[in-house]
Amino acid sequence: MAITEVAVYAHLSPADVEALGRELDEIRRDIEARRGARDARYIRRTITFQRILDAASRLTIAVSRGKLGWLLGTAGLATAKSIENMEIGHNVGHGQWDWLNDPEIRSNTWEWDMAGLSSQWRYSHNFRHHVYTNVLGMDEDIGFGVMRVTRDQPWRPRLLLQPLQNLLLAATFEWGIALHDLYSEQERVATPAARTAETKALIQKIARQTGKDYVLVPSLSGRRWRRTLAANLTANIARNLWAYVVIFCGHFPDGAEKFTPEALEHETKADWYLRQMLGTANFDAGPVLAFLSGNLCYQIEHHLFPDLPSNRYAEIAVRVRALCNKYNIPYTTGPLLHQYLQTLRTINKLAMPDHLLSKAPEAAPKPDRHGRNGFSAGTDVRRGRGHAALRTAAALHH
Repeated sequence: MAITEVAVYAHLSPADVEALGRELDEIRRDIEARRGARDARYIRRTITFQRILDAASRLTIAVSRGKLGWLLGTAGLATAKSIENMEIGHNVGHGQWDWLNDPEIRSNTWEWDMAGLSSQWRYSHNFRHHVYTNVLGMDEDIGFGVMRVTRDQPWRPRLLLQPLQNLLLAATFEWGIALHDLYSEQERVATPAARTAETKALIQKIARQTGKDYVLVPSLSGRRWRRTLAANLTANIARNLWAYVVIFCGHFPDGAEKFTPEALEHETKADWYLRQMLGTANFDAGPVLAFLSGNLCYQIEHHLFPDLPSNRYAEIAVRVRALCNKYNIPYTTGPLLHQYLQTLRTINKLAMPDHLLSKAPEAAPKPDRHGRNGFSAGTDVRRGRGHAALRTAAALHH
């Protein structure tokens, strides 16, 4: 069930939560004070590498005659598109590099290489999702409005098709995100004329994007246009599948909690930090996998500090994990395959009506939606981490 009293759920006193908030603020100040030339080199080299990889992959597709050349070129193009989508477009769109004052690498000027409009995504993602993370009825990224990923969402007969819908969403992820962002933007604007303008803007972006990928670039290949068209389509689908896996593994595995709107009442910045830590999940990754995922393997750190440079998340993660140990709260992570299988199990299970489901055997016992203790009698939440704190209590029940 969704959580209302977040601090009580985590077995932390108000003083504990505020102390946690101060320590997280210190991490932010430290990274902001130390970011500089090293970080600037990182993003500029990443952009240069991505563009070279994109061009080299397209050239390989164009000049090679065998299947191996096509496969290598298509794999390289899919990789270049994934890097542009997540490590560059997503993170630039969060304002992680606005401090450079580079007119090209700014959140309000970068337009990414996918169907959706960056401007519409920034409102839906940066505001609706990151401010109200996993708050029912406020964060539209909970199932993206079409998937049931928590029992707090009502069951509908159409959800019987959810496993198939999940496969379709994975393959067409950029299109789902584009429509999701448009609907969110249309809710925000005040007049029918403004809603029409947003729809027109998205249609124009889609026309440019599809024209580039499926008309202009293939036409440059002359009689081999079918080969190039197939490569572009395959690379886009591969990029969609990878982005879908990364995003879903950061938000829907076991341990990524949901919250009621009442949880926002009197929420302080420290309370917001705690909600981000409980509502998101990481997956284990080395440097290469982290880079290819846009460093979104560090989803917890990203939600705590969405506008800090992504190349700093690995070092931030060490400090955040230490704080989780100190305050005895979960740090939800695991191998990528394990996190995705948990997510897939949730999606498939929740396609069924509640009366056919068992009582969430995949979840450890925990406080109820109001934060009342579900572990043992006698817990004194005023003493917070001194007694049955959440991480310790959950471990005892596995």
